[in-house]
Amino acid sequence: MSNHVFMRPEEAFPVQEKEPVPGSCPKCDAKSLFRYPVLSEGGWFLVVKCQKCLHCTERNHWNRLGHIVLATDTLRGMKKGD
Repeated sequence: MSNHVFMRPEEAFPVQEKEPVPGSCPKCDAKSLFRYPVLSEGGWFLVVKCQKCLHCTERNHWNRLGHIVLATDTLRGMKKGD
C-alpha cells in the first residue's frame, strides 16, 4: 500500500489548453481557429474549431481514452499480420 499525497488543485475548474491554428474560419471569416480534444458520441477527437461560430474545420480520431494513452493506441495504424 503506498502513501501518495495528491494536492488539491488551485483552479476551481479544469482548463483545456487550446492550440491556435493559423488561418480563418470558412463560415464566418474570423481568425480564431483552435485545435483541442473533444469527447462526442463517436469517442475522442482532435478538432479544429472556430471559437466565434464553433464551425468545425477538422475532426480526427484521437486516443480511445482521451488523455490516457494505451499501448494499443499506438498500434492503430498497423495492419493485421504486420
